[in-house]
Amino acid sequence: MDFQVDNKSVHAATGGKDFDASLPTVVFLHGAAMDHTAWALQSRYFAHHGRSVVALDLPGCGQSEGPVPESIEAAAEWLIRVLDALDLSQADLVGHSMGALVALAAAAANPDRVGRLGLCGIGLPMAVHEFFLGAADTNTPLAIALMNDWAHGGAAHIGGSKMPGIWMIGADTRLIERADQGVLHACLKVCNDYTGGLEAAANVTVPTTILAGDRDQMTRPAAARELASVLPDCRMEVIRNCGHLMMVERPDEVLDGLKTALVVR
Repeated sequence: MDFQVDNKSVHAATGGKDFDASLPTVVFLHGAAMDHTAWALQSRYFAHHGRSVVALDLPGCGQSEGPVPESIEAAAEWLIRVLDALDLSQADLVGHSMGALVALAAAAANPDRVGRLGLCGIGLPMAVHEFFLGAADTNTPLAIALMNDWAHGGAAHIGGSKMPGIWMIGADTRLIERADQGVLHACLKVCNDYTGGLEAAANVTVPTTILAGDRDQMTRPAAARELASVLPDCRMEVIRNCGHLMMVERPDEVLDGLKTALVVR
């Protein structure tokens, strides 16, 4: 579906069901330079099990108009305006990587608007190596290659998809290649510049679940554990043999974790 926020078009997938604001709603937030398709499997399950689903394209990503927000805090404020536009007084938030930072910041600043949090592939700080940032700034193919090399666990590099015929690294490479020029760098920069995450986490009052991949090279489990220790009401689950892009690498395990996080039976 498409709607307007700040007089700009926003695109979201709804999991194959019409959006219904009267139902409990789950908002899914993707990572840097990706789009709603990152959540294709998980969002469809929730949409067919009693929830309305809003799998967003963040500003400047996918089919949503840009630019990319200048900070994680600005993206979180935009997210609250999305809830307003959809007449949602409250929603559960599920985010991955950059999207997890946005969800965390939104919950910290607006506790009355968020029911539960599911944070996937998160660590604080979410520092980005200067070489990676530099490659993304010049829009070199190397930046996309580095991202997909580091974002996937070992099994994904030699196949390993649970869905026959899917080449995980190839599919994610094509997804990032579709992003407009400068979007990858802009997304990575706002992640790298976000310094208030641990302080924000201390203000989060809603039940939170962190899902971490034990082979994640971009947001390592140790950083996720530090965040979990700060969040007042948090459980953490480590998914075995899984890298950063857990929704693709271990879709069933991620779904099971989110079902527990959002209390879906």
